[in-house]
Parts: sequence; structure tokens; C-alpha cells
Amino acid sequence: MTMEYGCIAERLGHSFSKEIHARLADYSYELRELTPTQVGPFLEARAFKGINVTIPYKQTVIPYLDEISETARAIGAVNTIVNRDGKLYGDNTDFYGMKYLLRRQKINLQDKKVLVLGTGGTSKTAVAVATHLGADSIAVVSRSAREGAITYEDACLHHADAEVIINTTPAGMYPAEDALPYDMDLRRFPRLEGLLDAVYHPLRSELVLAARARGVNAVGGLTMLVVQAAVAAERFLGAPIAPEAVAEVDRDIRMSKENVVLIGMPGCGKSAVGSLLAQKYGRELIDTDALIREMTGSTPAHIIEMQGEARFREIEAEAVAKASLYSGVVIATGGGAILREENVRRLRRGGRLIFLDRPLDQLPVTDDRPLSADRERLAARYAERYERYCAAAEARIAVVGDEVATAAQVAAAFEAMM
Repeated sequence: MTMEYGCIAERLGHSFSKEIHARLADYSYELRELTPTQVGPFLEARAFKGINVTIPYKQTVIPYLDEISETARAIGAVNTIVNRDGKLYGDNTDFYGMKYLLRRQKINLQDKKVLVLGTGGTSKTAVAVATHLGADSIAVVSRSAREGAITYEDACLHHADAEVIINTTPAGMYPAEDALPYDMDLRRFPRLEGLLDAVYHPLRSELVLAARARGVNAVGGLTMLVVQAAVAAERFLGAPIAPEAVAEVDRDIRMSKENVVLIGMPGCGKSAVGSLLAQKYGRELIDTDALIREMTGSTPAHIIEMQGEARFREIEAEAVAKASLYSGVVIATGGGAILREENVRRLRRGGRLIFLDRPLDQLPVTDDRPLSADRERLAARYAERYERYCAAAEARIAVVGDEVATAAQVAAAFEAMM
């Protein structure tokens, strides 16, 4: 079966490539999953104009190509193939995407010790980029220490002075978002100053969040994906794409995938504001209290009354975990969701947390909230949580008007972050 342009891989359920190419150029682009035994016949048929190649076939495809670029040859991995009059030409546009992202993020590799996690095609790209950008030394790390790599334990014991880490493994990729590359403990790298994770779904992997928590300049791989796709599109079409257009696509894709996450006290307006934001952006609203009702058949108040707050917090954490797997939605959280750090981390992976800060004297007291069913208990919850809201949020909106005005403020803050 022929196709015009597309991407091949073993699994593509998580891929953003189709959406990115649709914004970059006017051509048909499809995702095609192939088993290892199907790759050869697919390439031999040559029934396509141009394709991208991703895990695990960036090296598999090389023997089927007629020519490869100097960049791809030096790296030993191909992620872009163009069919020109029946001949297949391979290139590596990941190189340009990774270099661009490191420079934009101001992660300096000049004279630095760099650790590259993983040994696949993207690992080879990372080594080439690090060499190109003047790294002093580069060590490749893998679980099995194959192909001249060192083990993770060796990295911790003998390369604790590493200053930059580049993760090219799929650890932490959706849907296994809790994973770290072989339980990598960044506390063992006290000189670490920069980290790039090629994982782009979620937008911020557990590794990126762990690095940021330690004050490290860390970034996920979405911009790398967009830039490499733009260079691939240039190869497909034989024409340049303006840098301004690439930057616009990067922002649009990021915004379309980023969740708007509302946090704050019960009664601050999260559900009402969330509904207005969902309408504005054409998104689904995920209310974690409603999700809890779907999961259990009970309201949060009933669960707290019958099973206690501790059990409720466990159920709430399950609901937050489910909500955090969505992308491009509005999430309205329960007032106490920020009490568990694991909830905050999960919500940060794919979302921007915005605190709706309604003054205590304007928060309603209602019977359906047993933890704040009277003014005294409400004040206690407010005092307990206020600093946690501030610490978790990337923006604080002082709620002094109605929901419409508040939603407009939240939208402005959200868009300013993109």
C-alpha cells in the first residue's frame, strides 16, 4: 500500500508527528507501525515519497538505502528517507533538532563532561551533537554496557562529576510516565547543570522534573521533534521552511498539548472557570472530583465521611494520575490535591498549574465539604494549604471578579507561558 509521506516505527500510539507535519506543510502524512520483519519489504517496495523513521529502526533501515548524507553516515543512524526517482536517500535530521534545542535552552556543552543515556539511534545522534558542540568527554550509558557503553552504576561511581546528561532512552515515555532511566538518581551527580530528555510525551518527563527540582536547567524533547520534522519536510519538498514558521508551529503544538491545571481552595471557582476555559480552547474539562465519582460511585464528601480522609487521598491520587495522562485538556483539581507531592509532579508533567487565589472571606462554606464545613475549619484548611498552592503554581490569579473575568486572566497567563 502506497503513501505519500509518513513515519514508520514499531509503535506510534504516542506520536505527535502527524500533527506537526500537518502544520508545517501541505501534504498527506500518515503513521505506520511495522514489525521488524515488515521493515525490509516496505523499503524494498519504495512506495512512498518520503518517510521519517523512529525507534527502533533508525539503524535497521540503512542497508536498504542507496545513499546517506555525511551527517547520517557519521552518526550511524537515519531518521529521514527521501525517494528520488526510485532511489532512497537517508539523512539524520535529529542532529539539527537536538543542536537547536540545546542552544535555545542555553545548555552549554563546550568543555563539559556529558553522559548520554541509551545506545540506540538517538544516542548516536546525541554523541555526534555533543562532539560537534565541543564536549570535553562523552560517556554512553546503558544497562548492559554493550557497544562500549558503561553501566548506570559505573556512571554514578566514576562519572559523578558529569555536568550534562542527555537521555535518549524511552524511559518515562507515555504511558509509563512514572519511570526513570533505570532508576537514575540525580542526587549522585552534584555538578550537573544541564539535562535534555528526548522524551516529549509527557512534555516534562519524571527525569526533567527531578532535574528541575535540583535547580538544573532541564528540558524535554518536543522542540527537538518539531525542528527535526521541519528539516525533514525541507528534505521532502526540496525547499526551505522559514524559521519564523517553525517557531510558530513549535508554540502551537506545545500549546495544543499543554494542560491547563487549576488549583486552589474549595469554592474558589475552579470548575466554573475550567468550564469557560474548555469552551474557549475547544478542550475537554477533566474535573478530578467528578472523576472520583465515576471511579467509585460516591462523592468525595461521602468517601471522607465513611472511609476517612486518608482513604480519600489515596483515591484522589488515582484520579489525578488518570487525569494527568490526558493532553490538551483543562483539569480542575480538588482543593487538597496539592497535599501530595506525587500529585503535583504528575500534573506538572503535561500541564501548567495555575492557582486561583480567592480571599478567605470570599470562600463559601457548604455542607458538601466536610473538611471545611464551617468557617473555623475552612480557615484552618486555608492556612494549611496556602503556601503549598503558591509553591506548586506557575501562575497565581487573584480572584476578585466573576468567573468570566477570571477565565480571561487565566487564559492570558497560560498563553504567556507558551
